[in-house]
Amino acid sequence: MLIIFSISATLITATAGTCYGWPSPTLPYLRSKESSIPTSQDEGSWIVSIMILCSALTPIPSAYFADRFGRKTTLLLGAIPFILGWVLVIVAKSVAVLYVARMFSGLGYGIVYTVAPMYTGEIATNEVRGALSTLITLMNKVGILAQYCIGPFVDMRTLAAINLILPITFVVTFIFLPESPYYYLKFERTERAERSLRNLRTGDIRLELKNIEINVQEDMKNKGSWGDLIFEATNRKAMWISIGVFTIQQLCGSAAVVAYAQTIFKSTESKIEPYQESIILGCVQVATCMLSVLLVDRVGRKPLLLLSALGVGLMNGTIGTYFYFSVWHKSSIGQLHWVPLAAIVIYIVCYAIGLSTVPYVIIGEMFPTNVKLYASCIAHIYTGFSMFAVQKLFQVVSDSWGIYTAFWGFAAFSLLGLVYMLIALPETKGKSFANIQARLKRDVARDNASKLMTVEY
Repeated sequence: MLIIFSISATLITATAGTCYGWPSPTLPYLRSKESSIPTSQDEGSWIVSIMILCSALTPIPSAYFADRFGRKTTLLLGAIPFILGWVLVIVAKSVAVLYVARMFSGLGYGIVYTVAPMYTGEIATNEVRGALSTLITLMNKVGILAQYCIGPFVDMRTLAAINLILPITFVVTFIFLPESPYYYLKFERTERAERSLRNLRTGDIRLELKNIEINVQEDMKNKGSWGDLIFEATNRKAMWISIGVFTIQQLCGSAAVVAYAQTIFKSTESKIEPYQESIILGCVQVATCMLSVLLVDRVGRKPLLLLSALGVGLMNGTIGTYFYFSVWHKSSIGQLHWVPLAAIVIYIVCYAIGLSTVPYVIIGEMFPTNVKLYASCIAHIYTGFSMFAVQKLFQVVSDSWGIYTAFWGFAAFSLLGLVYMLIALPETKGKSFANIQARLKRDVARDNASKLMTVEY
């Protein structure tokens, strides 16, 4: 029953995935002579990136709504921007309307990725919490894959109409699901919390309900604030480490690779059709999205992130070099038309095992419960602006200095990130929250002592 509830809840993250992957098959059409809405290269980059920019606007309001009106209510409200976005794409007759459609999708995107992990985490048992967290990522990748598979064979409006089915199905099914028992207990609605938990579980729930009640009371006693992220030294240290890891996650270029996949493949001399290469890419994404979850508790967070950064850095360099020779020394690449697809597939695997999901594990482990939501909001907002910059500037840099320059830039940032994580990132595998906090306190004390010695010297 819990798995069925979770699939219904994560239909909204599949909807977010459709919005994320939609530009890949759609942009080539919009830029073609057959387009009913003629679109320039610059306008196309705005269609891609404006969604992510707007996603940075909703994490804080949606976190407030989730605490005030409930996780379930907020997620249902989050479906409305997606529905409006796809309706606008269906009726669009100008680029301006497509901009507005993508803005609405972005607002929904920010709501979903703030509240969906909260809801699934609170309804899950300890045994399946990791699996349900993976389901959020998996459904997103399925949404992206659906765009790669369906988009090349239907027109833009038909694709939007098909995508519209998902948020509507989400609303129709999710409206019957229970609210989080944590939310009810926060407002001392014990009877409703018990009813909610009975709908989610089979068997005796009394012990679990009591434990949840104790956890909620503890959290309410130790309420945090936005200021605690800045004024408490250990939180500040954790914030800087987390922001650094999220910077590497975005500047390795993943957002551009997914959104511009078909455009990138069109630039190669491959004998495989660009849309077929995109489908291969999407299948690899779905197949590998659970790899990091299987490995993260066996190998550790830091080794996975280092391996991931090294892999994506080398593959970005390989792709950039291929495109450089394709532009300036075409005869020298001969039969190497398979290189971009192979390199991007390896890139996706390397990205999936570390940089795709482990940064969110870092956020969950390095902050106390009373400030974790605030840290998560900051991470989502920062990620939104970073993804916007990557998606927008990818087209600008490619048009001005060649697509190879963009990939070489991604390679440089990936390898610099490797050095940063090697120096700054502590390993948290197998450590309790108290041990992680103690390590951060020691690091802060050491940093302060170093500063003091420097001043005295």
